[in-house]
Amino acid sequence: MQVILLERVAKLGQMGDVVDVKSGYARNFLLPQKKALSASKENIANFEAQKVQLEAQNLETRKEAEAMGDKLHGQQFIVIRQASDGGNLYGSVTPRDAAEAATAEGFTVDRKQIVIAQPIKELGVHDVHIVLHPEVDVTIQLNVARSPEEAELQASGKSIQELAAEEEAAADFEIAELFDDIGAAASEDDDLAETVEEALPDADEEPRA
Repeated sequence: MQVILLERVAKLGQMGDVVDVKSGYARNFLLPQKKALSASKENIANFEAQKVQLEAQNLETRKEAEAMGDKLHGQQFIVIRQASDGGNLYGSVTPRDAAEAATAEGFTVDRKQIVIAQPIKELGVHDVHIVLHPEVDVTIQLNVARSPEEAELQASGKSIQELAAEEEAAADFEIAELFDDIGAAASEDDDLAETVEEALPDADEEPRA
């Protein structure tokens, strides 16, 4: 099926291009989203008549998207989720979660603009793309953690595995110190017993008159 693009579509073409696409892709995505029109003679003629206006509108919306992208690019947003000790989430982080996290920080982002290449199913800091305009996309980071404190540690560059290893090492150190204290206490008891024993008279000695 041939369509004429009303905006740039990644891996397909620029505004005004007439391209061949699968009928299902056109009917289910391009046409309903108003990204294209069927390439009939009438639609092509209408596009040519409105081309200057459409290009001007596209330029304006692109400038707005670029201005927002400058503020949004590189931002990191916290998403709190429950997870196992190994860092696996009970569920996954969705585009809606990403949009809500950004919106909570004052950015107007729609979930349909969020592109998550691979499902986020683990704690950590993950890169996510936001398509603000057909010609403007930016990258943000989602800091997925079990608590704000954990998110702060992850933001400093530590992974959940490193945090778990540090906690385990700290626990082992505390246990080792505990045993050292117990050993030291036992040693002191032995020294005290020896001192007392030395101070007591020998049972075999006769008492002095």
